[in-house]
Amino acid sequence: MKLHTFTKNPTIPLEVTDRSVSELMDAMRSTGFQGRKLAESVAVWDSMLKEDNVTIFMGLSGAMVPAGMRKVVKYLIENRLIDCLVSTGANIFHDCHEALGLKHYVGSHIANDEELFEHGIDRIYDVFAYEEEFRDTDHFIADFVKQHEGKIYSSREFIRLLGKEISEKGDSDSIIASAYKHNVPIFIPALCDSSIGIGITIARRKGYNLNIDQIKDVDEITQMVEMSDRTGVVYIGGGVPKNFIQQTEVVASIMGHEVKGHEYAIQYTADAPHWGGLSGCTFDEAISWGKIAKEAKKIQVFVDATIALPIVTHALNEKSANHKRNSPNFDWEEGTARLFY
Repeated sequence: MKLHTFTKNPTIPLEVTDRSVSELMDAMRSTGFQGRKLAESVAVWDSMLKEDNVTIFMGLSGAMVPAGMRKVVKYLIENRLIDCLVSTGANIFHDCHEALGLKHYVGSHIANDEELFEHGIDRIYDVFAYEEEFRDTDHFIADFVKQHEGKIYSSREFIRLLGKEISEKGDSDSIIASAYKHNVPIFIPALCDSSIGIGITIARRKGYNLNIDQIKDVDEITQMVEMSDRTGVVYIGGGVPKNFIQQTEVVASIMGHEVKGHEYAIQYTADAPHWGGLSGCTFDEAISWGKIAKEAKKIQVFVDATIALPIVTHALNEKSANHKRNSPNFDWEEGTARLFY
């Protein structure tokens, strides 16, 4: 039979053998379905890391920190596999919680929730935590707010200050402390929708008022895109972090900057596009908005991120062992973003 251009690359059955995670990912690029997509996502991320002048944004949603992904994200920050983190407030709150020596616990998704409530235990699917300890962290944040009463900050500014506080008073081996140490900005565009917002509210009720300027967030992260030669995005789940990063391309174009969309795009999500939600929408759809470049290297993997993220990060750890990336850095000391390498 004559081979058609459509059939020039046969699948290669996966063999069981001794090999590294990155070698397994390379082999899975010749398999099918989401296994191949997972392997292709490693290849695209590795390409980003080896390109010059690419700023990599990560969106982090879902209860990744309670699920045990905290040090994986920390690794991405301290090894500069990402240059900016946009997160839900909940993930950063839970990171602070563990940095202060408090814990999440292995539980069960079939527990008796009424009984858990009677014992003061909160459930996140199959992870448990003590409500009283969460409230201790709420009050830690409220006490921190007292030091900055009357100030107005972007979430990036506020979280950087909180990261400095955590690095001095808690576990420096955390997302927020590592971001402070390695100058990786963290944005929380829906900060009020989290226990960090609860802590700020506690302080307000006690007469200590601090305001988070979320529009300043939009301006600051858009400045990062405007100053970058090229940009790539990695989304863990979707939600607000995904759209907050996506819309930078639109804002930059409205402000008169010539942009063509993010040139690399990876997403790990359990959401489907046919419901019309942002979390599941395809990167092809995003091209119509100008958010993703039409020639972008783009991969969406429909998978539980707690499965994908550890595998992908271990593969990247092996692939990047002999490669030193020239990471972009930003500061806002003069009120506007400044880029340096």
